[in-house]
Amino acid sequence: MAGDALTEMTTYELPAMVNAHSHAFQRDLRGAAERPSPGGRDDFWSWRETMYRLAGALDPDSLHEVAVRVYSEMAAAGYGAVGEFHYVHHQPDGTPYAEPNAMAHALAEAAGAAGLTIVILPAAYHRAGWDGGDQPPTPGQRRFCDPDVESFLARVDALRTWAHGRAGVHVGVAAHSVRAVPAGWLEAIAAYGEEHAVVRHVHAHEQPRELDECRAEHGVTPIALLERTGFLGPRTSLIHGIHLDADDIARLATSDTIVVSCPTTEGNLGDGCFPAPAHDDAGVRIAIGSDSQVRVDPFEETRELETLARRERGTRHALLAAHCDLWAELVRAGCASLGLEGAGTIAVDRDHPDLRGISEADIPLAVATCASAAVVCRPAGLP
Repeated sequence: MAGDALTEMTTYELPAMVNAHSHAFQRDLRGAAERPSPGGRDDFWSWRETMYRLAGALDPDSLHEVAVRVYSEMAAAGYGAVGEFHYVHHQPDGTPYAEPNAMAHALAEAAGAAGLTIVILPAAYHRAGWDGGDQPPTPGQRRFCDPDVESFLARVDALRTWAHGRAGVHVGVAAHSVRAVPAGWLEAIAAYGEEHAVVRHVHAHEQPRELDECRAEHGVTPIALLERTGFLGPRTSLIHGIHLDADDIARLATSDTIVVSCPTTEGNLGDGCFPAPAHDDAGVRIAIGSDSQVRVDPFEETRELETLARRERGTRHALLAAHCDLWAELVRAGCASLGLEGAGTIAVDRDHPDLRGISEADIPLAVATCASAAVVCRPAGLP
């Protein structure tokens, strides 16, 4: 928006939101992923097959194109930084590109074009799962995979070297999930994160089947396995954290691990209801992410998080009441999740119908309950 028009508005400054978990390419699943499956058994696992087909068609140019689109939408919606959980590493048959990090470079350059700070989180992937032994990757997974953890970490090293000195580009490390890598990989990735003081992320406790498979292989839950392998800690973010018990939550709290909830995606996938009150009661830090990009609106993610917490316990005294400024609390946790000091500021239009008539003292309460991305009149990173 032109500067003169902005000065005529009554605005309010907010810290830009941190999108702690994104898969940029999944923006193009909207609509197509809602087509009913044969037999009507639509769930996370059938959705995953549609995602594999989309991922299989990507190359550096097409990934850059969709990432510019979605990152620009994020910046306009009030996000100032994104954690890109990146696992589409190689060519479709699994052969590395001539530049092994070509796909990651495409993402970083897209974020720069959109004016968004990015933390690229290369995710280790090695197998389809475990069934009495490591199961080889399916055709749809081959481009995600590395032959060994040393090869994976060497590529992370090269990406960190490439990113060094590039404004707004940072690199962490990730394990895709306890399904996708053996326990030894988790240990190596955790040790790498500690040695280099970089953040580390992992999907965990999203689906009950994931827990069943982990118990069959390791005899414990994914969180207990992550604790055993040294993966948990204050620089660690566990993505989803839905299906867990009090012992799992206690492990997260004791280790000061962050949990990243992705409310609109988790609802769209039928993952289950994120137990925000139990996490919050235990002192577990909560951040948010847009994940599959079914929606790109941090206000909606925040409201969904609060609304689900109220519904779960049948009370209006939930996260917002506990923290007064839930938006700011989520920004703080998001910054910690990505290892950032901040993500800039945004201006919101107090004359927009979402906020019109609300007193300045109540704006922090309103942004968590009745605002939308439409209120943003100055995205982060823009003059």
